[in-house]
Amino acid sequence: MAAKIPRLAIMGHPNAGKSSVVATLTENDQVSIDKRAGTTTESDVYPVVIDGETVIEFIDTPGFQNPNAILEWFQANDGQRDLARAFVAAHRANPLFAHDCALLEPVAEGAGIILVVDGSKRIKEKDRVEIELLRLTGRPRMAILNNLTNQHRYMIDWQKALNLAFNSVREFNAHRATYSERIKLLNALKSIDQRWELLVEGAVDAFVRDWERRTELAAGTILELLRIALSYRVSKAVSDHKLVFQSDRNRVKAELTAEFEEGLRQLEIAAQAQLRVHFRHNVKTFASDSILNQDLLSEEVEQTLGLSRRQLALVGMAAGAASGVTLDLATAGHSLGAGAFFGAAAGGVLGMVGGKALAKFDIERAPGTHRFTIGPVSNPRFPFVLLDRSILYSARAMNWAHGRQAADEDAADRVPEKVITKQGFTEELTSAQQRELGRFFAAARRGREVESAELCRKIIKEVLRGVALSEIDSRNAL
Repeated sequence: MAAKIPRLAIMGHPNAGKSSVVATLTENDQVSIDKRAGTTTESDVYPVVIDGETVIEFIDTPGFQNPNAILEWFQANDGQRDLARAFVAAHRANPLFAHDCALLEPVAEGAGIILVVDGSKRIKEKDRVEIELLRLTGRPRMAILNNLTNQHRYMIDWQKALNLAFNSVREFNAHRATYSERIKLLNALKSIDQRWELLVEGAVDAFVRDWERRTELAAGTILELLRIALSYRVSKAVSDHKLVFQSDRNRVKAELTAEFEEGLRQLEIAAQAQLRVHFRHNVKTFASDSILNQDLLSEEVEQTLGLSRRQLALVGMAAGAASGVTLDLATAGHSLGAGAFFGAAAGGVLGMVGGKALAKFDIERAPGTHRFTIGPVSNPRFPFVLLDRSILYSARAMNWAHGRQAADEDAADRVPEKVITKQGFTEELTSAQQRELGRFFAAARRGREVESAELCRKIIKEVLRGVALSEIDSRNAL
């Protein structure tokens, strides 16, 4: 009976990267991956389930133990209609071929083949034997050159050998493949057998639809983070008898400032956890030199992300016109007054952003008490910094290969951590888009719902689409 979904057995030498390929293609970072050879000792099935339905299955298989003996048997029984099925039936009870039967069982049942080879290593006679016996199975088959280092001298030899026996040969690094590269590889599966074309096309369409849904969810998560963060405030009532000296007031301000700043950090952390869920990551995998690992309120982040001063001025005027206030450009680069705002001396890592204080500090007097309140965020640049950080985090989550866990972090060829040096994403938006975001930010500070929220969601979604479908560049911090 013809298969209703594509089933693909991932084959290759132990430690060639089979499990990493499975983890990346299935977006499953729980696939058991080990740098030691021979970790996989039996076939494990990893279905890709979308909307409750399995759309494709990948089968992680053990490596061949007796390829020469299998090839000899195939050649001696070339009259058999289905060599893989016949071999398994003939040797299933033989302990000597236990691993080989486990490997060939999915093929015997009709699965296609993806052979994974490490193109950085010299091709050996054993490789040629395995390539030939897989050709003799007659199954639809693709070969993946999973080059795990920067060594390319043997790639041509691999290409020549594989092209003679496989319907498609692709270069694919499971440790660093982006979403776009994964989709290209899945699309290439359509070419391995015409009978598979519709099946694979259906699976790819399901992937794309699901990705669109997850991108929509990510945009919603980011928009909600901005809304909550911009309306966030912290208050504390203190009895008069605890405020005898000015130092007592300063202490309360410092404590409240630290609580306010930590609250903003925790809001971002919670949103990042949601973004990881959207893109099926269970572990944090950011390198220490990434700007994403710098403190949200650090000077480095503030100087790197957000809008330029000129862009911020235009956005401020647009937002001010909508809310009845204007951006105080005359004080750019200076404190806005110690009485109304807290400065760096009040405590916390970020007293200022772009020359302006982060938030208002108010004190209300009541009989026997003072109520200290900080927030909401009033700094016009901060929401653009937070938005840039969220897009950067999403870009990493979208493009971070799930098979990345097996990569050697000390190797010179590890996935490069490109630090942003010029600008963030919001700086490249059109002036109209920046103004629309500015209006939303102004309304969020006042706790109001605005019609522009849906438009802002679309703006964020389009940026996320771009970081998933375009090539990685230095701006993405990937």
